Amino acid sequence: MSQSQQRLAQISSQLSSSVSPPQSARDAILSKNPDDIVITLSMRTALTKARGGALSSTSLEDLLVAILKGVKERSKLDPALLEEIVFGNVLEPRANYISRGATLAAGFPDTTATSIASRWCSSGLLATQAVANQIASNCIDIGLAVGVECMSQNPDDGAPKFGPQISNHPVAKDLTMPMGWTSENLSADYGISREIQDEWAAESSQKAEKAQKAGWVDDEIYAITTTFVDPKTKESKTVVANRDDGVRYGTTKEGLGKIRKAFPQWAPSTTTGGNASQITDGAAALLMMRRSTAEKLGQPIIGKYVASTVAGLPPRIMGAGPTIAVPKLLAKVGLSRDDVDIWEINEAFGSVLVHCVKTLGIDREKVNPRGGAIAIGHPLGCTGARQIVTALSELKRTGKKIAVTSMCVGTGMGMAGLIVSEQ
Repeated sequence: MSQSQQRLAQISSQLSSSVSPPQSARDAILSKNPDDIVITLSMRTALTKARGGALSSTSLEDLLVAILKGVKERSKLDPALLEEIVFGNVLEPRANYISRGATLAAGFPDTTATSIASRWCSSGLLATQAVANQIASNCIDIGLAVGVECMSQNPDDGAPKFGPQISNHPVAKDLTMPMGWTSENLSADYGISREIQDEWAAESSQKAEKAQKAGWVDDEIYAITTTFVDPKTKESKTVVANRDDGVRYGTTKEGLGKIRKAFPQWAPSTTTGGNASQITDGAAALLMMRRSTAEKLGQPIIGKYVASTVAGLPPRIMGAGPTIAVPKLLAKVGLSRDDVDIWEINEAFGSVLVHCVKTLGIDREKVNPRGGAIAIGHPLGCTGARQIVTALSELKRTGKKIAVTSMCVGTGMGMAGLIVSEQ
């Protein structure tokens, strides 16, 4: 066992045993109290392929204006009551300007404040946590969390050039390495074969195909009419983005096995374009307030935000992040893994999905029941919020109650959140 593996096992053991779960923990989480932080609106755009999908020509400005207008339309909440919108975003360097401008352009008054939450792939969940914390601390009464990423258009220049204090540090120096390298490290350290990654990736696509054909995801999606510019002909046309266009029907393990290696320069070279998350555009939004506020305003309560937490680990195996964030979260809320009905684990890479599910010892059938990022895509800043939208919809469909969302986080972290359905 490597030093990193030993350290992760030690951390996970400590976190798992740090709290003795009270017998009433599940009942307490499912109970309804006036100060609960509740979700009254949960929606997302379609997730579409970068550089060719329906949203690939849509700017961050236009995407935000569209989904913010959708929030107004669906919630029917007086815009003047919304005190802050926190936007989760990763790659857009001008996000503070654009988000504030889009808020005003969408018809919210200048009294609605805005801010940015940015922690790589957990940015959407971080935005949700930020809104919840402000409500819980009585700083605001009503807030909106938005996760958004326009990966077709945003710059991605990679890591900056560090000075010697970082670049010569034995752990910090790994921050300069691409995410594909971390996936291969995970595969190498834990013996995760390409075959099993392809198997699980095919299953993700098959789940997404089933969910899309059955219409399970329809209530998640807010359709957006936008302009699409064909990258080859440069011709423009009006399109309606109303379905996830990255779902590959008929995907099989055998078919994925024929795809070339994405990173042949790094052993064991198990990652491919078929068993890793798709590069995608999209946005998601969650309207949040206290239960007492929602009842006073007549807002429908669809779920309850319970808690979220974050944990760090070596950057070289950042994909293992959920294996320490999830036990930490469960210990803090006093639940066991068996109390969780649905798990949304971000499929950044096949290696991440396989390793996290097996290490956490969770029921594979409960993981990403509508498919995950390998099948529908991973718009970086959007995913953390999108997972909650998906989980709430699936909990409603199945009559279940508790979901945990989690993702690995670039530079070596993991984040996890817990929500309850009230539908």
